[in-house]
Parts: sequence; structure tokens; C-alpha cells
Amino acid sequence: MDWSSIKHFIDAANVSLFTLGKTDITVFTLVKLAISAVLLWAVAGRFSRWTLKRLLDRTHMQKGQQLAVAGLVHYAVLVFGTVVILQNAGIELTAFAIVGSALGVGVGFGLQNIVSNFISGLIVLLERPIQIGDRIEVAGVAGGVREIGARRTTGVTPDRIAILVPNQSFITANVTNFDYLRQSVRLRVPVPIAPGQDIRRIEGLLLDAARQATILPDPAPQVAITGVAATAVTLEIWAWYEARSFAQPEILSQVYFKVFDALAASGVKLAR
Repeated sequence: MDWSSIKHFIDAANVSLFTLGKTDITVFTLVKLAISAVLLWAVAGRFSRWTLKRLLDRTHMQKGQQLAVAGLVHYAVLVFGTVVILQNAGIELTAFAIVGSALGVGVGFGLQNIVSNFISGLIVLLERPIQIGDRIEVAGVAGGVREIGARRTTGVTPDRIAILVPNQSFITANVTNFDYLRQSVRLRVPVPIAPGQDIRRIEGLLLDAARQATILPDPAPQVAITGVAATAVTLEIWAWYEARSFAQPEILSQVYFKVFDALAASGVKLAR
């Protein structure tokens, strides 16, 4: 490629495509902005990770609060870098006033959920109604919290399926947090028994069966009568377990297997 061809390419690239405010936007300008944007994104990510690992990890802040601060640092670097890049390119920020007002209504409707989820994420990270490792249930989804992001929270079900829940759900919906109090959780196991049998003997069978499952010895399991009818006497096993270690269906299944084996071996009849 000779010098005349290079000069012709440069001249073509310097042709004004459009004008933004008082600045002529050329191909070179767009290329420079694109490269600067990629570099800014990489720098913001690296700086936020450095802040998290080198600074925040040395503090007494909870993990969720550390992630919140790191996220704010990430977006602050992006905003500051964007302003610097635009000014370096000769683009006045006042030029975006007209564009911003024209798109204001569209952004208000189109990005409403995104903004709401972002703000909800900050509230979740700062107030900590849920934390990483908690076992929760929200909007029909149950699992352990794996990650709390700026816009969504990742939960992993007992089937090892990742569920992405918008952070807005933790603000507007009822959230069940089995590990919120950092204490054991009581499991209630209903067992309907056919009437006319020795309830005290069955109580002992149920307690022995429950102790064979993965429950806590303290508080000790109990059996309560929760319903009496002509067709059934409903007993309930009250047992305590560690919610952070096990999902409720796992413990419930364990207890039911032990109960059915014990009742079948003793000839106890269940209500129909």
C-alpha cells in the first residue's frame, strides 16, 4: 500500500459522520471511543476486584457488604471514566442533555425493572436480609444462596440447578429464610393413624424412628396430637435440624422412611 492510498484512507476516516453539540464525530472518533470503552470496562473490573481482595477482605465487614461496596466502586469508576473519555474526545456533556430529555420517557418505562432490581440489590447487600450460604424460599424457588449480585441473586436448588432471582423479589415478596436466626429449624412431620390403636406405643415408635434420621438430639424430638376425628388421629413429629446443611425435603424424606419402616414392623395401621 503506497502513501497515497494511506493518505486517502486517513482522509476518508476523518470525514465527519455527524455532529454532536459542537464536535464533529468521525470514524477515528468512534474507533477511539470504542477502544477506550473496552479498556475502561477492564480497568473498572480489575480495580473493583482489587478493592474487594486487598482492602475489603481485611475489614470486619460481612461478605454481602463487601460485595456491595465493590459493586459501587465498579460503577463509580465506569461513570468517572466515561466522563473523562468523552471530554478527551472533545464531546461536551451538555450535548447529551437534549438526547437525555428525548429518551427520558423511554428509559423510564424500559429500564424501570432494571433500576428497581439494582436499587433492591443494594438494599439486600446493605441490610442483609439474606446472605451467601442461607437456605431460602422466594417466589416458589427454594435453594441455597450462592451469589448476591447488583441486579439478581443466584440460588442453587438441591438438584444443583441454578435459579436467577431478580433482587426486586426480595423487597416486594415474602421471603422465607431458614437460616436467618442462625439457629436450628423445627421440622413438622404429620402421621395420620387409624383410630383404636395404642397411641402411647405409637408415640415411642415415632420418636425412635425420628432419632434414626439426621436430626439434632437437642432439642429432643417430640410427638404431638394435632387432630382427632372418627377416621384418623393425626400425630406430628417435631424434630430439629440444621437448615444450612440440609434442605427440608431431604430431612422430611429421611424421617418418613424411618417412620414407615417402624410402623410396618410393628403392625401399626395408617389412616385411609
